[in-house]
Amino acid sequence: ARKAFKSWSKLNPKERGKYIFRIARMIQERAREFAVIESLDGGKPIRESRDIDIPLAANHFFYYAGWADKLEYAFPNKTPQPLGVAGQIIPWNFPLLMAAWKIAPALACGNTVVLKPAETTSLTALKLAELIRDSGLPKGVVNIITGAGETGTEIVNHPDIDKIAFTGSTAIGKIIQKSIAGSKKKSTLELGGKGANIIFEDAAIDQAVEGIINAIFFNQGHVCCAGSRLFVQESVAEIVIEKLKERISTLIVGDPLDKNTDIGAINSKEQLNTINNYIKIGKKEGGEIYQAKCKVAKKGNWCPPTLFLNVSQSHTIVQEEIFGPVLAIQTFRTIDEVIEKANNTPFGLSAGVWTEKGSKIFKLTQELNAGVVWANTYNKFDPTSPFGGFKESGFGREGGLHGLEAYLKLK
Repeated sequence: ARKAFKSWSKLNPKERGKYIFRIARMIQERAREFAVIESLDGGKPIRESRDIDIPLAANHFFYYAGWADKLEYAFPNKTPQPLGVAGQIIPWNFPLLMAAWKIAPALACGNTVVLKPAETTSLTALKLAELIRDSGLPKGVVNIITGAGETGTEIVNHPDIDKIAFTGSTAIGKIIQKSIAGSKKKSTLELGGKGANIIFEDAAIDQAVEGIINAIFFNQGHVCCAGSRLFVQESVAEIVIEKLKERISTLIVGDPLDKNTDIGAINSKEQLNTINNYIKIGKKEGGEIYQAKCKVAKKGNWCPPTLFLNVSQSHTIVQEEIFGPVLAIQTFRTIDEVIEKANNTPFGLSAGVWTEKGSKIFKLTQELNAGVVWANTYNKFDPTSPFGGFKESGFGREGGLHGLEAYLKLK
């Protein structure tokens, strides 16, 4: 990567853009293959892989291909220069999409890459490596290396790495921070979350219920920005919860490759054990549990959509990230009360607001301590929009212009 950086960083930016554009087109051409591999490897429903993950991955390459020769316009009165070699470590929940989020802006800015996928979901990253090789990208510009945590440690600690981009758990993010403290390395960390999804009495209730489903059960809840804490205004709490129970009873849990599946397989036995342990803690601490009655295969890692009622701010399942299809539900009376409750968490990644009043939306987007706030929708992503969090959810942004700045020295 260091050797390739010398020539790649000096290549005409338009030529760099052409390579990135070609990679985007090739992902589109092989989209069906990528979608099947992603669902086989990670357990997510094929409908999500096909309609969300793969198209978004291609779109990130398209978006940053367009910026490759326009960096000086993105940062007026500054001279943008690449950092060097970027060490990138991605999680198991969105393997191809996370690779695209990191590789595309790094290449557009003239950096080279050493990327490590998660050890349980390496297949689409390796298929991407084949595609990049076939695209004609110069050797050494993108290097994809598999392995467990030790491999990530080698990347983080290597003296020839100029930038670390990590997406994963808060615990590992803290270790990385300590490892690179005092070094020349720049870093961006996108870590855990405990997103608040807030439903006001004036919201379109049926639309909000669908938004709740998407917020927590998308990708089996294996989403750092999942709306895993639901706050419902007291006056509509009964009807929202009733409709929510009815809706989750219709969700199909099963074969990820079946296009009718709503919730696929939990990524690993280890993660299923973690989720089940949190469910036990939730019951032990007095939460009222409701689980949809789902017919699932005996073989495999499955977890039915799960609701917890009558929980408080002190409950473990309200404070800690579960990373599974488990939703903790609380009620509130006033807007100030819900802001205080929503912000009372170590995390600050995401939130959702459901209301017909624009004034409430603007108040909450200003006062919620979250890097991303959705209004009357949830889990919507676009390459032009930056993504990242506050507090223990990390720092730095990916996507949009912010995603470029993370890979540049600006003189």
